[in-house]
Order: sequence, then structure tokens, then C-alpha cells
Amino acid sequence: MRRREKTDPRISRLIEELKRHSREQNVPLWRDLAKRLEKPRRQYAEVNLSRINRYSAEHDTVVVPGKVLSAGQLEKQVTIAALGFSKKASEKIGAHGKCLSIEELMSVNPKGSGVKILV
Repeated sequence: MRRREKTDPRISRLIEELKRHSREQNVPLWRDLAKRLEKPRRQYAEVNLSRINRYSAEHDTVVVPGKVLSAGQLEKQVTIAALGFSKKASEKIGAHGKCLSIEELMSVNPKGSGVKILV
């Protein structure tokens, strides 16, 4: 029989926090992220910096329900929130933008206004 619940307590807490915040603030963005994180880990998004650079504008806020990888260059001032960052990706982002966890983004921008989801 398959295991139905997440084994990583951080992700379980994050999913519950996203759902609770979505209900309280009436923000569908957080519910969408929770649904994406409920899927199996092998289906999480892996987004390269080149894709973030291509689909974002200057001073955008982007959230990745998975991991940000370092392929490509980031040429814009972008705030990126993700479940995880590769070491090189966080170094490259530090030169132009900001790296945040999804929890930090939720506390900084509780209404989720102006946030793009990249998968």
C-alpha cells in the first residue's frame, strides 16, 4: 500500500499553513500552491534561471513550487520564492534579485498581489 502523507514535516506544515492562510485571507494563490505541493515530490517544478528571466519583468515577484536551478543568467531585478534553491542559483540570484522561502513570501505579501507562479 502506498504512503499517502508527506514524510518531510516542513512541507506538511507549509501545506497546512498555505491552506489556512488561503481560507483566512481569501487568496486563491496560496490554495493553488498548496495543491501543487500535495503532489508527489517527483512532480515538483524544477525551473532554471533562464526561464525566470524570460517570463518575468523588472521588479516582479515569482514563486516556484519546487526548486530553482542555475542554468542561464538572471538579468533583471526579481524576487524569487521557492521551496529550494541550488547553491549556484542562489549565488546568481543574489547579484540581481532576492531569494525567499515560500513562508517568507507569505508573511511579506499576505494578499499575494503581483505574484506569478512559474512551473
